[in-house]
Amino acid sequence: MGWWRNSFQDVGTTKPVFITIYITLLVGIIFSAFYVFSAIYSPISTSTSSSLFSFSSSYLSNSSRASNRSHSHTSIVPAITPPTPAAHRSKQVRPIWEVPPPGTKMPPTRAFRLTKELVQQRAIDNIIIVTFGNYAFMDFILTWVKHLTDLGLFNLLVGAMDTKLLEDLYWRGIPIFDMGSHMSTADVGWGSPSFHKMGREKVFLINAILPFGFELLMCDTDMVWLKNPLPYFARFRGADVLTSSDQVIPTVVDDGLDIWQKVGAAYNIGIFHWRPTDSSKKMAKEWKDLLLADEKIWDQNGFNDLMRRQLGPSVNEESGLVYAFDGNLKLGILPASIFCSGHTYFVQSMYQQLRLEPYAVHTTFQYAGTEGKRHRLREAKLFFDPPEYYDSPGGFLSFKTLIPKSLLLEGEHTIDSHFSLVNHQIKQIRTALAVASLLNRTLVIPPIWCRLDRLWFPHPGILVGSMTRQPFLCPLDHVFEVNVMLKELPEEDYGPGIGIREYSFFENPSLPKQVRESWLDVQLCEGSQDCHVSNNTTPQRMLRFPKRSSEEMFKTAFSAFKDVKVIHFSSIQDAFLGFTDKASKREEKFRRRVKRYGGIWCCVENHSPGHIYYDMYWDEKPEWKPVPPRTPQDDHPPW
Repeated sequence: MGWWRNSFQDVGTTKPVFITIYITLLVGIIFSAFYVFSAIYSPISTSTSSSLFSFSSSYLSNSSRASNRSHSHTSIVPAITPPTPAAHRSKQVRPIWEVPPPGTKMPPTRAFRLTKELVQQRAIDNIIIVTFGNYAFMDFILTWVKHLTDLGLFNLLVGAMDTKLLEDLYWRGIPIFDMGSHMSTADVGWGSPSFHKMGREKVFLINAILPFGFELLMCDTDMVWLKNPLPYFARFRGADVLTSSDQVIPTVVDDGLDIWQKVGAAYNIGIFHWRPTDSSKKMAKEWKDLLLADEKIWDQNGFNDLMRRQLGPSVNEESGLVYAFDGNLKLGILPASIFCSGHTYFVQSMYQQLRLEPYAVHTTFQYAGTEGKRHRLREAKLFFDPPEYYDSPGGFLSFKTLIPKSLLLEGEHTIDSHFSLVNHQIKQIRTALAVASLLNRTLVIPPIWCRLDRLWFPHPGILVGSMTRQPFLCPLDHVFEVNVMLKELPEEDYGPGIGIREYSFFENPSLPKQVRESWLDVQLCEGSQDCHVSNNTTPQRMLRFPKRSSEEMFKTAFSAFKDVKVIHFSSIQDAFLGFTDKASKREEKFRRRVKRYGGIWCCVENHSPGHIYYDMYWDEKPEWKPVPPRTPQDDHPPW
């Protein structure tokens, strides 16, 4: 930015008479040029005019970047030309996903500085969609970009918080800018100092972009877009800020904004839209100043405190907007039914019950860190994984859970009935994990049914006023420690790792043909004459296999099917007696591993602590009951 300052400084040090001459000549040249061009090319169409401005802005902008030594009057033209139309901008920048041509060298980091020109290149209709992260969230970022481009939205930018992410995204053809954060490439846990640092970067980013004059749709990387939201935002042109929230009780049953008087939950800053108004800029600056003054303030808490400092009255009855912050800022709260949280989407399926189309889902309200967020999106078939994810070298194992109607539907929805239902499924999953480990296959975990919701605080089973149905298909992280299941544990202590996949795995369009068509059905049997260990299958490609089989029986029967991609058990109950090789301590190591897979249910009312641990071996403890720890000494997992 020094070149334009130097231009005016040079003029400022010149004598007054020369200043007058300089200005007169400058005005004369511009006027003459305008007259000549008007005489030769008039009449000129709007599109031609736009093209001319576009070419001039592009050429002069590139020239000024190449050299700061030019101080002629033409150097200041880009500062006063109008924004280049989207149609022409698209010709100046490489399309998303188009990789750099062979022989391209990685540009220096300074080439990726966040500037108005960079944003202008990517913005369409003066709107830019932004997310940011570090290398640990690479797959989330790729998923985020893929969803947007599939929706036909290309006005996006990704902020890179470390050099590794910057380089990787560049070579993938994704528009990026350097945030200069020099952050670690490792995952940041929720609530950690790095997590708070990342959140503060968001506030600085908003303050950097708003003065450029663009509308900003700021997103966290752990959310995905399911429908183009820009027409929705355009319905509320008067809004300075539109924000999502953690509201779990519907305030509207259509696609209107949530009723602000009925939203008691926090505004969530994982999805929010800013217009570059004076009010929004003032709010962003005060938010930044608040965080800089106290490093302990969480960015979302700061946002909520400021927005609610003066909340009300309504702007008008029709818009759904409310005056907030300083009494001048116009705020809209996006409906939680279609700008979904992890609860309204994965637990309540609120949009389905209200027969609405969701715009977005944000993986909040989950209990297994980054791995849990990823698994939630995989369960919903919303995550984009590489091809090798869908074709594991050892193949896959799946099974159908058998659940008696009485456990699922009969009786009251209580803690006891909930645990009876879930424990019945846990026992079958435990057996399947053992068989998958024995056959060196990846287990596709079936859907899990729950009677009670899981939260962080005491509740009566489900949230009163919510649309949670009982029973409901609950996410895997409601019952299991997904992060532990996916963690690499030392094999010498925990035995071989056991890969897992989501229950919707076989329904995913990315599943390759060679997996879909390589399938063996297994039916457990007992007592009949043809129920014996064999690798002979029926003409329908079915294998009958005895219940309560030993390790050797499994190896004998299934050694002939190593090339089959999917082995599916119609039931896994009582299929396996357990590992018998005492020398390798396989059973001991397996138990040590899967005991750590169980999560908690939370939380009992009027009791502290209120959580109850799931026990993977509950059936081996005759006195086991679903009760919270009685003393602090009892408050530990069952291992």
